[in-house]
Order: sequence, then C-alpha cells, then structure tokens
Amino acid sequence: MKRILVVEDENDIRDFVVINLRRAGYDVTDVASGEDAVAEYQRQGGNFDAALLDIMMPGMDGFALCRWIREQSGDIGIIMLSAKSQEMDKVNCLMIGADDYVTKPFSPSELVARVDAIYRRVSVNRSRREDPKVISSGPYTLDYQSRILYSHGKPVDLTQIEYQILEYLMKNRNSPVDRISILKHIWGDSYVGEDKVIDVNIRRLRMKIEEDPSTPKYIQTVWGFGYKWNG
Repeated sequence: MKRILVVEDENDIRDFVVINLRRAGYDVTDVASGEDAVAEYQRQGGNFDAALLDIMMPGMDGFALCRWIREQSGDIGIIMLSAKSQEMDKVNCLMIGADDYVTKPFSPSELVARVDAIYRRVSVNRSRREDPKVISSGPYTLDYQSRILYSHGKPVDLTQIEYQILEYLMKNRNSPVDRISILKHIWGDSYVGEDKVIDVNIRRLRMKIEEDPSTPKYIQTVWGFGYKWNG
C-alpha cells in the first residue's frame, strides 16, 4: 500500500486532499498540525512513502516540520503546499530538503500527478538498494547498496534527490546530461514541475563535495545544456 502523511491545518483543504489521494489508491494519515505530525510519524515508526506538508501552520510550520522529517529519513518523499508563489519560497522548500512544492489553489489531477511522481521515485530508489555495484571517481566512491557517497573514505550526508542526481551524473561521467533528462530519470515522464529543482540541488551538492564550490572540479556546468561529472 502506498502510504502518505498529510499535514494541513485548514479542514476543508485537508479533506479535499485526503479524498483525492484515497481515490488514487493511497493509504492516507492526516493531521492538522506540525506537532501532531511528529507524534504520528513517531507512533507509526516513520512508515510512510511520502509526506504532504502545508507551509503556513501555527506552531511548528511546514519548514520546521520538513527539516525534522528529513533528519529522520533521507528516503521519504516530501511535497510542500503553499499559498505563496514567490520564487524564494519555492527555492527555500528545495533547500531544506523538500522534493517538490505545489502552489494553492491546485487541481486534483495536479496534486495526484505530483504525489504519483514522488512515489515512483521513492519506489525506484528503494529497489536500487539491492544493486551491489560501486562507482569510484577520484576521491569519491558511490555505494549503490548503502546509497552512500564516500569522500576519502568518509561518508557524505546527502538527501535522496542529491544522491540520485549524483548517481546519474557519475554513471554518465564525462558526458553532458541535460536538465530534462535528469528530471525524467528521477521523477518520470509525467513530472510537471520546473527544472529549477535540478539547479538548486546541484548547488547544494557542490557545497558538500567541491573544495571550491564557485569553481567546481567534478560537477561542471555545460552552459546552455546541463551538467556533467568530470572524472
């Protein structure tokens, strides 16, 4: 069963989301606050494939909740719900570990499409854990089985999206990969978001693995096209 945690303080919106996700085949747990979400997540042992979080909530808001959930799991898919459409709000969601965002108001078809894309990515990612292969390049080793990147033998803390982007780039080392290909590889052909999510995560990756992120040695930009792993 596809399991999702829905956190929304407005009853009408929460009911609308829950009804449509259940119609799409999801097992939905819904709560009205960040504090209740933490309690429910812990009660169920984090047994969720995805979480849908409203940003503007009293008490523990969606940003704080997203950070908390991401600290518990790099595996769960996280989508943020926001009444705002400002570019910085979208970037902030991605920077704190969310996988996607949906701006209110949204249609049932858009919501389900976004959640389906995240669920497929999570499922594919979990299935890849059985692959024992390892990629080595320079001081880096990417272990498929543990889904861990090692730098000089020490693990590097990556989010799920960062790991999948890095894995895709390293598998295609020295070959330029365009943003659309990266999007389709991670979220599937039906993804309806913006390719800015790739640029944000590339910037985060560079900050974690490059000696000088402003002059990257390994994750290089191919201007007007995309990125490549130089190794």
